[in-house]
Amino acid sequence: MQFLFLITARAGSKGIPKKNSKLLNGKPLICYSIELARKFSEDEHICVSTDDKEIIEIARSLNLEVPFIRPTDLATDEASSYDVIKHALHFYKAKGKKYDGLVLLQPTSPLRLKKHLQEAMSLFNDKVDMIVGVKETKSNPYNLLFETNSEGYLKKVIESDNYTRRQDVPKVFEVNGAIYIYNVTALEQKNIKEFEKKLPLLMASENSVDIDTPLDWMWTEFLLINKIVELDF
Repeated sequence: MQFLFLITARAGSKGIPKKNSKLLNGKPLICYSIELARKFSEDEHICVSTDDKEIIEIARSLNLEVPFIRPTDLATDEASSYDVIKHALHFYKAKGKKYDGLVLLQPTSPLRLKKHLQEAMSLFNDKVDMIVGVKETKSNPYNLLFETNSEGYLKKVIESDNYTRRQDVPKVFEVNGAIYIYNVTALEQKNIKEFEKKLPLLMASENSVDIDTPLDWMWTEFLLINKIVELDF
């Protein structure tokens, strides 16, 4: 199977300005995703989708050419990942390149390992819509999550009398943002929101960091500096 490795890195970031080019443990954040993709693919199948000139220069410093500048309307907070993915696929399709799967590597998840992506790719086949990285969530809706009713009182998100002990509730998983592998045929037929055949790749919480705030950044750097997470690529 042929995969396109898509690394999405727009310029704007409210939580951490210039996040994707900021140095994490001495290296621009986006470099972690580029280095991982290169363990699985030739550069011609690695696409950095960005509107940021600094990101382009970082990629070029690694001898990776950026094939296009992402359109302004796809570089806003309102732009969906689906639209960004479709734009990249249309670009390569126009050049006569056909892909079976698209591997989305978001720069904000730098602590995924090579072994995680290997396992995810081994799970992928033409019968599934997507493979998605997950972690077991501590906020289990069967016993920990509440919402307010019309009177302002708390009620459980999931009401069930089937589980009397915390240990008995079903395991619940949270998408961690680290790895997505999409079936390109499925992408051409329907929106990602309509996907039903989604297989999970379970990852440890320390590899599931998704950098969104300065505190996330500090925690990620702590994990790297103290070798709590040691990257295998």
